[in-house]
Formats: sequence, structure tokens, C-alpha cells
Amino acid sequence: MFILSSIRTELVNRFVRSRLGGLWMIINPLAQVLMYALILSAILSAKLPGIDHRFAYAIYLTAGILAWTMFSEVVGRCLTMFIDNANLLKKLVFPRICLPAVITGSALLNAVLLFLAVCLVFGVLGHFPNVHFVWLPLLFLLNLTLALGLGLALGVLNVFVRDVGQITQLALQYGFWFTPIVYMPAIIPEQLRFLLMFNPMYWIVVGYQNVLVFSAPPPVGGLIAVGLLALLLILFSLFIFRRAAAEMVDVL
Repeated sequence: MFILSSIRTELVNRFVRSRLGGLWMIINPLAQVLMYALILSAILSAKLPGIDHRFAYAIYLTAGILAWTMFSEVVGRCLTMFIDNANLLKKLVFPRICLPAVITGSALLNAVLLFLAVCLVFGVLGHFPNVHFVWLPLLFLLNLTLALGLGLALGVLNVFVRDVGQITQLALQYGFWFTPIVYMPAIIPEQLRFLLMFNPMYWIVVGYQNVLVFSAPPPVGGLIAVGLLALLLILFSLFIFRRAAAEMVDVL
């Protein structure tokens, strides 16, 4: 009940405090897509093999932004969730693990709403769903699990070492550009392209792009590796969370 009521309260606050309310969680990423599309489409549209469409670059960019938005939102919110809820943690007795659960539920709802908006945009552009859309729930789950495992561990560490928050925000900025979202991997020099394989978000973003853009299945081998990494991160983050839960309240 606490988790559901918290998610509901958060959504109500979004709509009450702003005239556009929760629509901003859709407008912001779509505005980002529009900005990059206007600036870079003329440069990169000729370098998008496999997409025979007038708005090829915008479609490709939208798929990558959809994947990255969920990941960065969960990591960013987990990073400060204990600090932001310090008063709640001190005054109320409740399972601390509810906080990341609230963030997870809220982020998943945001991602679904954004996905529906993306489908609407694709429909307007004349790019329609294909049979490989059945992979999307798995991609959503992997993306969410990876982000939660990483974000929860960083959120715990950020309570004790506040520099972790600054470093993570910087890493997310570099991570965006180290992931093929606004460009295709083919434009990277061949001798450096292998470095992308060590970026877990590379496999997830390529999965989204394959399914949404190229009408192809995601890279299953890479996603299996990401799934194992996400599982290890979840277990590690839960371990350090349980060990540090009591001390966090004192530090906060």
C-alpha cells in the first residue's frame, strides 16, 4: 500500500504543480529528439543504412532516447533517493527498500507513457509496429533492472560520500555519448568499435533500435550478458543496502 500510494501521490503532485503536469515527462525527451534531429539529420541521415524512410534519422534517434531516458531517470533518482527522503527515514518506521520500489514503479509508468507517445509519433511518420515488438517487455525489464541495480548501489554510497553523486552525473553525460544513440556504431573507427561492447547500455539501446527501427530481433547474446550483469548488480546493491541501512539514518 505504501508503494502504490507513494507512486499515486507523486503523479498527482506532477499534475497539480504544473499546467502541463506529467506531460513534461513525455515532452522533454521528445523535445530532445527534435533538437538533435533538426541539428544532425542533414549530417547523419546519409549514414543510416537499413532504414528506407524519409524520417529515418528521427526514428532511429527516438528509439535510442526511449531506452536512455528510462535508464538515466532510474539511476539519477536512485542516486539521491535516501538524501531526498532523509526526514521520512528519520521519522517513520517502514521498509527502506520501499523507496527504490516507488522509483521503479514511477519510472516504469513514465516509460510506458513515453513509449505510447513514441508509437503515436511513429504512426504520424508512417513507421508502423512489426512482429519483433514482442521483445519490448524483455528490453524494458533488462533496462529497468540494470538501472536499479546500479542506481541503488550508487544511492547508498552517495549517502556517505557525496562526491559519488557528482561523478555519476558526469558519467551519465559521457555515457550518453559513448552509446550509439545520436549516431550509428559504423561511424566509429573500426579499431575502436570493440570498446562499445563493454558498455551494457550499448546492447540495450541496439535492442530497442533493432526492434523499433530495423524490424529485427535484438542481440540476444549481448542481452544475456547484460542480464547477468544486472542480476549481479541487484544482489550487490541489496547486500550493501542491508549492511548500511542502519548507519544511513545516522549519517543523514
